[in-house]
Amino acid sequence: MRLRALLDTDALGLKLLGGEEELDRTVRGVMTTDLRDPSRYLSGGELVLTGLAWRRDADDSEPFVRILAQAGVAALAAGEAELGDVPEDLVLACARHRLPLFAVHESVAFATITEHVVRQVSGERAGDLAAVVDRHRRMMTSGPAGGGPDVVLDLLGSDLDLRAWVLSPTGRLIAGSKVGGPVLPADMCAKLAAEHLAAARTGRRGPHRFTLDATPYSLFPIRSTGRSPQASRDVRETVLSDWLLAVEADAGDWPEERLDLLQGVTQLIAVERDRRDAARTVRRRLAQEVLELVQTGAAPAEIAARLRVAAPVLLPGLGAAPHWQVVVARVEWEGGEVECGPVAQSLLEEILVDPLAMGPEPSDRIAVAHTGDEAIALVPLPAVSSEHDGSEEGILADHLLESVRDPLSAGLDDDGRVTLGVSAAVHSAEGLRGALEEARHARRVAAARPGRVCAAGHQELASHVLLLPFVPDDVRRAFTARLLDPLRDYDRRHRAELIPTLEAFLDCDGSWTRCATRLHLHVNTLRYRVGRIEQLTSRDLSRLEDKLDFFLALRMS
Repeated sequence: MRLRALLDTDALGLKLLGGEEELDRTVRGVMTTDLRDPSRYLSGGELVLTGLAWRRDADDSEPFVRILAQAGVAALAAGEAELGDVPEDLVLACARHRLPLFAVHESVAFATITEHVVRQVSGERAGDLAAVVDRHRRMMTSGPAGGGPDVVLDLLGSDLDLRAWVLSPTGRLIAGSKVGGPVLPADMCAKLAAEHLAAARTGRRGPHRFTLDATPYSLFPIRSTGRSPQASRDVRETVLSDWLLAVEADAGDWPEERLDLLQGVTQLIAVERDRRDAARTVRRRLAQEVLELVQTGAAPAEIAARLRVAAPVLLPGLGAAPHWQVVVARVEWEGGEVECGPVAQSLLEEILVDPLAMGPEPSDRIAVAHTGDEAIALVPLPAVSSEHDGSEEGILADHLLESVRDPLSAGLDDDGRVTLGVSAAVHSAEGLRGALEEARHARRVAAARPGRVCAAGHQELASHVLLLPFVPDDVRRAFTARLLDPLRDYDRRHRAELIPTLEAFLDCDGSWTRCATRLHLHVNTLRYRVGRIEQLTSRDLSRLEDKLDFFLALRMS
C-alpha cells in the first residue's frame, strides 16, 4: 500500500508533519518501537510507530532518524499520547533525511494502525500472488511445469507466511514449502492424510480444519483438473487417490479472496498431478501387455522379449537384466456399484513409491495394470547376484503395510478394505506366471485376516496354517464344534480348564514335563486332564493325526 492511503483513512487519526513529496512510497509492513537503535529489527519498507520513549533531549532525534533512513523505512509515525505535540527537533531531523513524518492522535491506539496496515498489505500480497498462481497455471497447462508445485508453495511461504505441503492419500510428502521451517516429519504427514481421508468420507466440502499438537491445519482436496467436486457420484471412487494440500493455518475466518487463492493453488497442483499420471501411461501399457501374455499362457520367449522392452523404460541405464516381483492389490467396498480397478491401480502406484526409492523419480520405476477390481504391479529389481539364490530381498509386505495402514484405514472407514499380496523375486520370464499366482494367493491370505488394510508376502506361504482361511465357513464351524464343544461344555460346568490344557500340551509338543511346568501342575494332574480330553472326544493325543486335528480346530476357532 502507499503512504498516501494512510491519510485517506480518517479512523487512523494521522496528521502529516513533513515529507509530502514522498507519499508514494510503498509500505510493506509495520513496526512499533521505543528502542534508541531498532536497526536489527528493520528490513525496509516499514511504517515505524513510536511513543518517543527513546527521546531524552533534542539531540536524540537526529541519530534515531538517521538509523531509520539508512534502514530504508517508509515513514515514521509519532504518538502524541505521552509528550503532546511532536517535538520540533524530530520534525527537522525527518526533513533533513527526507523521511515522511506523521503525528498519531492520542485517541488512536497503535494496534489500530498496525491491524489496518497488515490487513491492507496482506490483501495486496494475496492479489499479487493470485496473479502469479494464475500465470503459472496457464504456463503449466500449455507447456512444461517450470518447477512444479514446490514453486507455488514457496510463494505461499514467502508472500503470505503460510507453510503448506502436498501429500498423497498414503501420507507421502510430494512437495513442501522450503520457507518458514523444517520438513514436515513422516508421522505428521501420515496423521494429516488420515484426517483428510476421514473428513472426505463424511462428504463435507473442504477445506477440512482440525488441530494437531496444538497447531491448526486446513486441508484442501486436490482433484483432477477435468473433474468438478460433484462429478463423482460416489466419494469412494476417488477418496483413495486424491492428493491434498495441507496448510498450517485455520482457514475458518479467512476472507473469500484468500480461500479462492488457495483453491487456485490446488488447481495448479492438479495440473501437475495430471501430468504425472499421463507420464505413467507408457508404464501402465507395458504392464498390461506383459500381464496379458502371462495370463494367456504365451511362450516364455515372447514374454522375455516384452520384458526386455520394459526394462530400459523402468530402469534406464541398468546394465544387467533385472529381477522382477509382482504385487497384487484389491480395493473392495461393501454395497454400491463402485469401480475399484482404476482406484486400486492409482493406489498401488502410490504405495510402491517409497519402498522402491531408487532415484529422484521413484514413481517411474514401476508399472501397474488393472483387470477388473484387481491391480497388478510389475516391479523391476536390479540383479544383486549372479547366483539366483533368492538373496534379492526386494519388496516386503510388512514394510508396505506399515507405511500405509493408518492413513488408508481412516479413508476406508467401516465399509472398505485394501488387501495386498507380494511375490518372491524371479529372474526370468518362466517364473513370472508363478510369481503372479503367488502374489494373488498371498493377497487372498491377507483378505482372510481381520483389519481394513492387510498384506501378506511370499515368505508366509510355506505353512499349512495358511490353508485354513480357505476352508468354507460351515465346514470350519462343524469341525471345531465336533472336537471342541464337549471340552467347552465340561469347562463351563466344572471350571476344569481343559481347553487351556490342550493348547499348552500341543504347544509343548506333547511333553508331559514341560507342559506341567508351564501350567504349574503336577504331572499326574496333567495326565488326568489329558485323559478326560481323550474320553470326552474319543481321540488319542498320542497319535499324530489326532494331535493335528486338535491343532487345526483350535486355530480355526
